[in-house]
Amino acid sequence: MTQALYLLGALSAEVEVLACSPSEDGRFAVHLSATPFHPQGGGQPSDTGKIAEVDVVHVAIEHGEIIHYCTHPVDLGKTLAQVDEKKRHYHSRLHSAGHLIAHIMHLFGWQAIKAQHWPNDARVQFIPLDTAQQLDGETLQQQCSQYIQDNLPTHFHQHADGFREISFGEFPAFPCGGTHVTSLADIGSIEIQSYQFKKGKLIVNYSVAEEVA
Repeated sequence: MTQALYLLGALSAEVEVLACSPSEDGRFAVHLSATPFHPQGGGQPSDTGKIAEVDVVHVAIEHGEIIHYCTHPVDLGKTLAQVDEKKRHYHSRLHSAGHLIAHIMHLFGWQAIKAQHWPNDARVQFIPLDTAQQLDGETLQQQCSQYIQDNLPTHFHQHADGFREISFGEFPAFPCGGTHVTSLADIGSIEIQSYQFKKGKLIVNYSVAEEVA
């Protein structure tokens, strides 16, 4: 099984290329001993970057293995794997923003049931708990801005069985295998784009700027 270095925040690493085979779509499927590349999953897009100067355009988990899809073949043996740092940081900020929204909404009695943290289509879906309070998008955005200004630190909890949780400040931990900012100020700002009810569920769409001002 490929060692998941991205869980430790790695952006580059010397790795061993164990296998490289052509795929039906013309790309090449590469299997590494360890990887700094976050695969698509948990509502987060995959990292991109380079393995031995060959472009990595997508990373996926297939049959329990992390597969790196590259534009050209990669020689077997030891080499350098390098993640696109700018894109990783953007994805991490989007993911952390979604978690912050979920934390805040939970304070008001709303339970997150589904989320995706995609550029141009980031959203969190909620159902009301018995303690649910009514609020609006403007109030939620103000709450987000306040916690970002307070710059709460991110805490990672990696359990021995591989189960991983993240939290901000004193918020309770949420299960997550994604990448995140080191503290909330790194998010920059969150824009609540829509706040709407559909079939008994609340859907919050949001965005963050591609770069922190």
